[in-house]
Amino acid sequence: MRSTSNSYSMDDIVAAINKIAELQKSIEQLTQLNAELAAKVAWYEEQFRLSQQHRFGASSERTDPDQPRLFNEAETEAQPLLAEPTVEKITYERRKRRGHREAMLADLPVETVEYRLSEEEQVCSQCGGPLHEMRVETREELKVIPAQVKLVRHERQVYACRNCQQNEERTPIVTAPMPAPAIKGSLASPSAIAHIMVQKYQYGLPLYRQEQQFAGYGVDISRQTMANWVMRGAEDYIAPLYGRMHEHLVGFDILHADETTVQVLHESGRRPETKSFMWVYRTGRYDPPIVLFDYQMTRAGSHPREFLSGFEGYLHVDGYSGYEGLPNVILACCWAHARRNFDEAQKALPTVKRSSDTAAKKGLEFCNRLFAIERDLQDLTPEERWRVRRERSRPVLDAFLAWLHDQEPKALPKSALGQAIRYCLNQWNKLQTFMQDGRLEISNNRIERAIRPFVIGRNSWLFANTPHGARASAIIYSIVETAKENGLNPFAYLCYLFERMPNMDVEDPAALDELLPYSPSLPDSCRAKR
Repeated sequence: MRSTSNSYSMDDIVAAINKIAELQKSIEQLTQLNAELAAKVAWYEEQFRLSQQHRFGASSERTDPDQPRLFNEAETEAQPLLAEPTVEKITYERRKRRGHREAMLADLPVETVEYRLSEEEQVCSQCGGPLHEMRVETREELKVIPAQVKLVRHERQVYACRNCQQNEERTPIVTAPMPAPAIKGSLASPSAIAHIMVQKYQYGLPLYRQEQQFAGYGVDISRQTMANWVMRGAEDYIAPLYGRMHEHLVGFDILHADETTVQVLHESGRRPETKSFMWVYRTGRYDPPIVLFDYQMTRAGSHPREFLSGFEGYLHVDGYSGYEGLPNVILACCWAHARRNFDEAQKALPTVKRSSDTAAKKGLEFCNRLFAIERDLQDLTPEERWRVRRERSRPVLDAFLAWLHDQEPKALPKSALGQAIRYCLNQWNKLQTFMQDGRLEISNNRIERAIRPFVIGRNSWLFANTPHGARASAIIYSIVETAKENGLNPFAYLCYLFERMPNMDVEDPAALDELLPYSPSLPDSCRAKR
């Protein structure tokens, strides 16, 4: 109870204190909410900038300041204040060097077209005397001859003995030998099957466009017929080679692995828009190049465990957990992925902040230092590379790890920078694996280069119709990419296979080994012209 108009009771004081406490708590809640909203806004702004960068920006991750700027190169490279160089007259003999053009044209067939004056025209217009050939002026041009389709009719003679026909009860009949066809009862020739495969799986030309091409040549071959030829060629001839390459692949001790999506329309129990996966495996730098594609419906870790059964050694991968738990396998994580994360964190920043000394830029610099060291070591032996890495790369790794631990509590976990830091810390042991063996690489770019043709082709043909077709595509991509990696001309090589394999035992391992893309027994006609 108040004693005077200016005095307060104990109840009033307690109520005021409680009110203040409530207000303070409300302020704290609002402050926290404001911080959370600010973090969300920053995250959305970051994602927007990344989206804009992915959509409109350059896809390259290069940070080399000396990278040429083609459009404004003159403006950026000009130095008006720089003194002009003095001119000094130098006398020398010019040595003609064989350039790119001459090297490119050296092996092409040459067709010469001569232009001469007739005998009546070889008269001097001034004195009327005869003209003689003073020199020859030459110009060269490339002539393109479109593809030609023709019918090859195979005829073999059948022989009989006329004397036996007249005097004996039984007449021997001898038939001239003739190579077996690639597909019995079909118009498909080795070159036709090879052409269709190369057009689709090397150059990404869908069958319906090839159908239009053949129509332009005057031949009506439906895409269904071409699909049948492709499937038969893959199953009858390429599949045995694929199996043999698989046996060789798991026998090496350094491999690379990656996976990408593929859409297959008619998979049992699945919606057409459901994504399936194409797994890709390949050998390392110091082994014969083998690239194998493996179609699977899911991204489950059981698929690499089954495919790599029997493999022991190092496996280059990205950070995907599906590769964990492979028996007798040491995972080597990819520094290109780590670098890409910091690059995206840098690009996610507002434009005005990208040139400043940001944490994302610092992380990117650590990664760049490691790659710069690797460029210096690329020509060394594995033993030398292992030794120099211990001297030069180890201090960078130690400093980078300390920096990551220092930055982790400062970065928002869901931000691009926070995710980049978290990726490195989570994968740190696997990121260091390359230090164990000089044959190992710092990145998984080797497998990404192998998978790129499939990704580009997928943009053209978009999807596979059935799992059966997806498996056939995996087999054909494997043989085409392995052929390219071994310096072969895929068309010439496939022609050679489809000519040889119908006339041999495709279950004979020794015979198959002679036909593999890395076999030294292959003829020079299969090799690409450089």
